[in-house]
Amino acid sequence: MTLIGRTRARGIETLTLDSPHNRNALSAALVGELATALAEGEKDGDVRAIVLTHTGNTFSAGADLKDPPDPDALVGLLRQIIELPKPVLARVTGHVRAGGLGLLATCDIGVAATGSSFAFTEVRIGVAPAVISLPLLPRTDPRALARYYLTGERFDAAEAARIGLLTATGDAVDDVLEPLLDGLRKAAPEALAETKRLLTARVLEAFDRDAADLTALSARLFASAQAREGMTAFLERRDPAWAL
Repeated sequence: MTLIGRTRARGIETLTLDSPHNRNALSAALVGELATALAEGEKDGDVRAIVLTHTGNTFSAGADLKDPPDPDALVGLLRQIIELPKPVLARVTGHVRAGGLGLLATCDIGVAATGSSFAFTEVRIGVAPAVISLPLLPRTDPRALARYYLTGERFDAAEAARIGLLTATGDAVDDVLEPLLDGLRKAAPEALAETKRLLTARVLEAFDRDAADLTALSARLFASAQAREGMTAFLERRDPAWAL
């Protein structure tokens, strides 16, 4: 079963997360297939930019709790998007949760429909947004992250744009996206690559400095008793034991 749809129009490759049975959760299989599709798009000289979008009402629900990716594989995917010499844009028309926000944060430009919603739900299942902090901390308002990391509150697209998680929002997301794509089509490929290198330098510094520690933290927390209780409660649709 293919988990990544692929289409192309006028130099723009669109990769569609297509795993509706688990709300496009980041399973080991999806992470691997997406990494392969991105690598092929990078090598193709006819591709000017890549759009990452989704089927269904969820861009990504975060890590697949039944088939989670290896933390190193997830770090590798996030870094791959950051290092890709072609712009990667996110097109969101639904909900984004937990690890899905890390995927969104790696994209150079993020556009979402007005009705989209966002939440860092990790603390509610007994873990922390460890690996996804690699792209998030350098790019997003620190006071806002403190609030949403610690509380797990849901926030809307306008707030996501205010704190730097998104570039733009609109009722008709393609009306917002198309002018951006037209601009990229007019840009010289080598100039785009070098400009992206300038923009991602600080993010890559965070990967070089912190990836190993945050990967270890993620593995430790996911193996903890609190995480087992939190994930079990989530799958059983009940409150975890610590909820007051």
